[in-house]
Amino acid sequence: MTQTHGHFLDTPKLQPGVTRFWMIRHALVEENARMRLYGALDVPLCPDSLIAQRPMYEALAARLPREALWFTSPLGRTHRTAQAIQEAGYGPVDWTVEPGFTEQSMGEWHGLRHHELPDCLTLPPHLFWSVSASECPPGGESMLNVCARVGETLDRLARRHAGQDMVVVSHGGAIRAALAHALRVHADTALHFSIQNLSLTIVERFPEAWRIVTVNELPGV
Repeated sequence: MTQTHGHFLDTPKLQPGVTRFWMIRHALVEENARMRLYGALDVPLCPDSLIAQRPMYEALAARLPREALWFTSPLGRTHRTAQAIQEAGYGPVDWTVEPGFTEQSMGEWHGLRHHELPDCLTLPPHLFWSVSASECPPGGESMLNVCARVGETLDRLARRHAGQDMVVVSHGGAIRAALAHALRVHADTALHFSIQNLSLTIVERFPEAWRIVTVNELPGV
């Protein structure tokens, strides 16, 4: 008699027919933008990195599932990253712009130089993020807000596209929020995850629970 292990994953091959999100953080933004708090601003990618990191795009193109649905945030840096992956061997696929996957809005703090931010804070910053998860910039949103927004988006898409693979080109904050939602942990805890540019995070939705397959997987490394 063959014994089963439920949803136990002990093989590199992922089970077909599972609701699965393949979440990729956008590529590196250009140098001048990185000198300031850009959050949800629409800043361009670094053109030199687009060329130098071509092998990473090729690795992502080979790693991602075929016949997947594609989503990006409304910001141009996710569109350009999705385009670069497709041009590196995946092939052209239309994508849907999903506002729920946008990066945290820093509101009136957008454009501040990093050394200027501490004077604006009302709470000590998180060790691995610009602000505390509970800090809400004027006219912006806290990471708690981002977790609620991203969580609602994941639940909605999981219901609508049950059993399908979904590629999501998004942002570091939004992907950390997805992990917070899936693991049912506080946003402060999820901010301890490192989410690097072009890294892959895979999250699955089963009827009983969410499962994390990989976090911050760097393509071609």
